[in-house]
Amino acid sequence: MSNSTNTPQTPAGTKRAAAENFIGTAWVTMLAGANPTDCTVGDVTFEPGARNNWHSHPAGQILVVTAGVGYYQEKGQPAQRLRVGDAVTIAPGVVHWHGAASDSLFTHLAINPNVSQGVANWLEPVTDEEYQAAHG
Repeated sequence: MSNSTNTPQTPAGTKRAAAENFIGTAWVTMLAGANPTDCTVGDVTFEPGARNNWHSHPAGQILVVTAGVGYYQEKGQPAQRLRVGDAVTIAPGVVHWHGAASDSLFTHLAINPNVSQGVANWLEPVTDEEYQAAHG
């Protein structure tokens, strides 16, 4: 028998994502915040047309799409259209963005490992032109 204590974590509530890092409206519910595994999990919902700025993660990130249609794009690469059940593994330091299609909500789990290395390095906004090109 293990001597460890397994304490369920209750979400701290849904909060609007930081406006300085997003275009449009997105909502974040932390499902697993700070914990001994050094991994966080957030449930993120983007309203139609919303997306985050270009950014990277020091330890990488995994996205798992749970609802709607959206896009993921790495800097210098074509955008990928994402649907329910799709998963994206993002290597450490890769500059990218993700967000909703213009006509759909988009929800994904954001799994962030090794958060003691930092969670995100936020960069410039995704331009309307870059966003529209993703729909091409």
